[in-house]
Amino acid sequence: MGLDRLRAVLQRHQRIALDSSILIYQLEANPKYIALTDVVFAWLALPRSHAVTSAITMTEVLVPPYRKFDQKLADNFYGLLSTYPNLEWIPVDLEIADLAARIRAQHSLRTPDAVHAATAVQARATAFLTNDPVFERIRNFDTLILDGFI
Repeated sequence: MGLDRLRAVLQRHQRIALDSSILIYQLEANPKYIALTDVVFAWLALPRSHAVTSAITMTEVLVPPYRKFDQKLADNFYGLLSTYPNLEWIPVDLEIADLAARIRAQHSLRTPDAVHAATAVQARATAFLTNDPVFERIRNFDTLILDGFI
C-alpha cells in the first residue's frame, strides 16, 4: 500500500524539504492527496523529524485565499504554517539566490523551483517531497514524488 511505503521512506530521513504543493494539498484537504499528506504531517510531528521549506512557499500557499479576498483564511493558513512544529521556513538570502541561479542554469528549472531546490540543498535535506518530477534532475537529495505513492 502507498501509505505504508511513504511512511517507510520518511522514516529513512531526518530532514526533508517540502514543496509548496504538499502544504497546499494538506491545507485544502485535496481528496486525491489528503491521506498521503496526513502521513507526511504525522511524520513531521515526531520529535526526530524535521522539514524545511522556502519562504516562497508561503507566497504560493497564500495566493488562493487572497484571490478569493478571504483574509481570514489567509490569516489561518499563515498562523498554522508559521508555527507548525518541526517545520523551518528558510528565507531566500544571497547564498540561496546564488545556488538557485546555478541550479537553474544547470538543470533548466523555473526560478521558483530552483529556489526550492537550493533551499533543500542549503538546508542539507536528504529528500525533497513534491509532486513535480522536474526535481529528479537534482542529485543532491532523494526526490519523492507524491503521485508515486498512490
